[in-house]
Amino acid sequence: VSHAHNKTRRRFLPNLQVASLVSTTLGESVRMRLCTNALRTVEHKGGLDEYLLDTRDVNLTPEMIRLKKRVRKAQAAA
Repeated sequence: VSHAHNKTRRRFLPNLQVASLVSTTLGESVRMRLCTNALRTVEHKGGLDEYLLDTRDVNLTPEMIRLKKRVRKAQAAA
């Protein structure tokens, strides 16, 4: 703190990591940037496919919504 008591505003940024997650339905690996909390949630749900199907579209990025549609289509075909 300076003599004038000027303070710099603290910024809280998400802990983003690049992760490669396997889609069991599609049989391929998907690289994405996600925070560690989301990575824990994916593990808790039982994998990427279960996480995508259980998450509302409002909470997903457009790229993840497209992946979710591909997973649904592959499950319907199987």
